[in-house]
Amino acid sequence: VVEAHRQGLQPAVGYELNPWLLGLSKYRAWKAGCHGKVSFLKEDLWKVNLSDCHNVIVFLAPSVKPPLATKLLAELPDEARVVAGRFPFPSWTPTSTLGQGLDQVWAYDMKEVRQAAQNSTKGSPV
Repeated sequence: VVEAHRQGLQPAVGYELNPWLLGLSKYRAWKAGCHGKVSFLKEDLWKVNLSDCHNVIVFLAPSVKPPLATKLLAELPDEARVVAGRFPFPSWTPTSTLGQGLDQVWAYDMKEVRQAAQNSTKGSPV
């Protein structure tokens, strides 16, 4: 969230249920000089409506990616970009990647993800 803010993404909001990780995130933002410029909310990502988000950054385990992909496809606008850290979305083709190993990230443009999904279902028998 701090890096997103540094790159000019506004608003920069993080969601976390774990109180310890929430406190750590707030502390790190304060230490980075971003107090009051970024937000960390104790919210359940599965219950948050993401329809007004245009930039989503996730750092989650591989097992969470398939159900999250369904949520993002249902809620995000075509103009949205999703960046996944450490683990890619298994069924999506990234628009771009950066880094390698544990520091690799994958970027996905929702319009392209939706087009690829539509193209794959057009060729399959009903």
